[in-house]
Amino acid sequence: MKKTYIILSGLILLAVSCASTDNTNNFDSKSEKRIFYGNKNDELLNRADIVLRCLKQRDFKQLALFVHKKGVTFSPYAFVDKQAVKFTADQLKVLKLKDKFLWGHYDGSGDSIDLSVDDYFKKFVFNQDFTQAQHIGIDKIVKKGNTISNIDKVFPKTHFVEYHFPGIDPKYEGIDWTSLRLVFEESEGQMMLVGVVHDAWTI
Repeated sequence: MKKTYIILSGLILLAVSCASTDNTNNFDSKSEKRIFYGNKNDELLNRADIVLRCLKQRDFKQLALFVHKKGVTFSPYAFVDKQAVKFTADQLKVLKLKDKFLWGHYDGSGDSIDLSVDDYFKKFVFNQDFTQAQHIGIDKIVKKGNTISNIDKVFPKTHFVEYHFPGIDPKYEGIDWTSLRLVFEESEGQMMLVGVVHDAWTI
């Protein structure tokens, strides 16, 4: 019982920390404007919303509290490569924005995605402010590009929430759409983060 109390206390503290430090991320005030795809799951959505805030704030120590014991995989594209970067909770706690990793290879050119954590986040995690996305998929992909999604194969028996922008600049007529999918797997009765998957139109 004591162990359970400690875990729940940590999750409550995480929710307070990641939710209260950025007043612009008020999901409740715009909840009526959100368009949902798939079967709405409030518990999963609330968990994903908190994780999303932590990602935006680069609060890795707090984010670590929601990471599955398997670790969390970061993928720049919908097709998750077996060699994609994965961090355990302990590794996240000491992660620095200046740390550099080989995150994969750019679609089209095949060049190495050799970026710092900060640069990777700017390009492949928060290339848009997904806390303001109004199109939300619950276990349903909102938009598919020319890159095949293999979430169901890489992360079997999981659930995901997709935050989607159908387009940014009207002159591109929607071809500049982008999505961020947060993948969760149950562990000891809690939905824990196992994947952060970016998607967009590729060459």
